[in-house]
Amino acid sequence: MNRRTKIVVLGSALLLTAGAASAATASDAPRQREAAALTGTAKLYRSAGDDITFSFDAHLAAKDTADPMKATGTFEFSHYLNGEGARARATVDCLVTGGKVAVVSGVITSSDLPGAEGKRVGITVHDVGHHDRLGYSWASTGSPVETKELPKCVGSAPFEKVKKGTGDFTVVPWRPDF
Repeated sequence: MNRRTKIVVLGSALLLTAGAASAATASDAPRQREAAALTGTAKLYRSAGDDITFSFDAHLAAKDTADPMKATGTFEFSHYLNGEGARARATVDCLVTGGKVAVVSGVITSSDLPGAEGKRVGITVHDVGHHDRLGYSWASTGSPVETKELPKCVGSAPFEKVKKGTGDFTVVPWRPDF
């Protein structure tokens, strides 16, 4: 190896070492965990073949641990059968989680279901791996339009099953300081 080759090899080794050190420093820094979250997309199982999908991107920042009504994000849901149905998108206004269960509520901001915009809806998710379950505030009324004055963070028991192989919800448990 001549002198020039040695210098290039040594210089490359120093750059690699410096790069690895700075990368290790950046990734080793402690990251603050968010206070709670509900994320993911899945279809519900219906024997009649209904196409029902729920998607969540709801978060409660660590700085807001004491107030679940400061949660942010959106969720969407749709229900179609034989080409007929509706979809809706809501802005999150509350998120409470406990263990692997989450309750999220929000106000519908866009929908093709007449009368749904402006209505608050609530959804409960039980995160049990690929066998998740879900419930929604309009379970007993049949439609979000029929829901009257729903308070924040109210949903129903998670009675619906997620269709096998369609997705998986993730719940980050809330740990309030009591």
